[in-house]
Amino acid sequence: MFILKRQDVDISMIQHPKKDQQIPILHYQGQTFRLLSVFGAAQEEDAKAFWRDLTDNRGKACVLLEEPERYSVWGKVRLEQLTGDGTDPHGDESGGETDPSLIQACLLLLQAVYIDIEDLLGARQVGAFQKEVTTVFLQWRFPHAESPGAVNQLLTVDPLASAQVPPWQEHHLNTLLQELYRLGKQHFGNASFTGRVMDTLQDMPAKDRNQFLAWLKQSPTGKLWQG
Repeated sequence: MFILKRQDVDISMIQHPKKDQQIPILHYQGQTFRLLSVFGAAQEEDAKAFWRDLTDNRGKACVLLEEPERYSVWGKVRLEQLTGDGTDPHGDESGGETDPSLIQACLLLLQAVYIDIEDLLGARQVGAFQKEVTTVFLQWRFPHAESPGAVNQLLTVDPLASAQVPPWQEHHLNTLLQELYRLGKQHFGNASFTGRVMDTLQDMPAKDRNQFLAWLKQSPTGKLWQG
């Protein structure tokens, strides 16, 4: 639909009507858009490919926002869906609530990288990794990850045994996988860790694992983790 610069738009946060979390909203020429996915500064082609797929192949009304430090894709949402009238504020672009199995799988990958760094690289490296992950959660405003204690719980508590998972949306998951890949490559020096880490998904029920792998294949970060 459009490729925009930061000076072209206004971005604000609104309160989710059903959850204790804030939703980023982009405003452009009287239209409103919600965040779908975030890409790093070096991922221009990936961001444009994801944006074109949504607009050309899936018929979605989306904008691509170019900033010096990142690219982001936003999907159009109707204003009445943002005012707490009982409808889903994410509208048709999100497909509803994020399936818990997707969040569980991402947490398993996060924990696998954490354990791998601890086992192979030692306490100093894993301590640095925990601080870096905490910064990612704070920078991108992940719900239920606002404190070191909350992050430590995400790194150590088995998501398959937990009664609840954090209320993350798909753009949170895409951002987490992108940043997790970057940090893993930074600590290990290459991307060979992804194969070991993906093996941890064998702990999931087959149905949930296959659902996540299908989602990952079409996600902006899929090729990083699946080759």
